Amino acid sequence: MTVTQLSSFVLVARLGSVSAAARTLDVSESAVSQALAALRSHFGDPLIRRAPGGGMRLTPAGARLLPVASRMVALSADAEVAVRAARGAPDELRIVATSTLAEFVLPSLVEAFASRSGRRTATSFGVVSGNEMRVLVENRLADIALGPRPGAGDRGEPVSEPLFRTRLVVVIGAGSPRPPGPPPQWSWLVDSSGTDPDADSGRLLRRLGVAEDHVWVFPNQAATWAAAAEGAGVAPAPAHLVSPRVRRDELRILETPATPSDVTWYATVLQAELRSPATDAFLHFLRTPAATRIMRAPGVGVPPSRFRPPVYVTLWGA
Repeated sequence: MTVTQLSSFVLVARLGSVSAAARTLDVSESAVSQALAALRSHFGDPLIRRAPGGGMRLTPAGARLLPVASRMVALSADAEVAVRAARGAPDELRIVATSTLAEFVLPSLVEAFASRSGRRTATSFGVVSGNEMRVLVENRLADIALGPRPGAGDRGEPVSEPLFRTRLVVVIGAGSPRPPGPPPQWSWLVDSSGTDPDADSGRLLRRLGVAEDHVWVFPNQAATWAAAAEGAGVAPAPAHLVSPRVRRDELRILETPATPSDVTWYATVLQAELRSPATDAFLHFLRTPAATRIMRAPGVGVPPSRFRPPVYVTLWGA
């Protein structure tokens, strides 16, 4: 039995599928399945079974193992922090964010933090969905998550602090007529956040009752706005991020029954006594006027496709 196998089991149990765990770990589904098979063989129990209606269901033994496995994964993270400190290695900071923040805001925040903090910090960051944020922070697989406020965890450990408030709007090409019919009949252009029920765009589509066959997914948020400007459909957008395109008459704001609406970005972390010094330092930076200015007017971002999740394939070594 290894920490790698326990991490895979915890993520499958918390996220509800092998594919979600594999995506979060950035490994193949077969790697996660092999880790689960090794645990099943070790304990002589299936631990997790597919539920009749979809998803996964813990066996009685799996339900008892889950909280123990979560603690062991957390202790493993604590052990790594202790060894890094003893070796004099840089502090580790693992940040995750939803796609819009990762595309436009996170690179500039990390760069400004590195230049201002004076700390020796090894920073990694990646794109995750809303429900994955809480699971990663709760199980010490990420130090801080930026995005919408996730739901409470089973142990109530992660805490969320509001950082920045903006308005969610819907944009359309500046020269495009208003689409016919009600919003559920429009063509909606989204990035991955539009398929995430916990992200702001996903919540908007759910409030408006937009069906999947009216949604087109693009690699990143900028691509959705470019397609909207060309008349392909409408796209959700944080108002302050899309405002330069509106000022250039590429796009215009289209009112809907659910927009404009207020949205808030949060920082989700463990409770103070469980956080690393690097996490506390970054959280302190996020509260500063300099960080607020970056969130309001970030520099050029990096597409999510260039990010790597905070847990790497090397985790699967023996």
